[in-house]
Amino acid sequence: MIDELKEEEIVNKVGGRFKLSTLIQKRMIALNQGARALVDGRGMDKMSMVIQEIMQDKIYLDMSGRLQTNESIEDMDVDGGTVDLTQAAE
Repeated sequence: MIDELKEEEIVNKVGGRFKLSTLIQKRMIALNQGARALVDGRGMDKMSMVIQEIMQDKIYLDMSGRLQTNESIEDMDVDGGTVDLTQAAE
């Protein structure tokens, strides 16, 4: 098991175990569908990348339960608006 998941810090960071589970699930789906990682993932499995994205405050669930990013839009090559992390990068 990943050490960060054993600590309460990550649970408190996202607002509870249910939200943590949901956030991990949605981000894993996005990565498996081709979304780009928001952290340097060389040598990491996808689960470790997701945990690092959470710990570095790069991803979160919005009030409606959608996966969002804290990374600036200028850094993501999008045409303005919101960034849907559940879709593969184009």
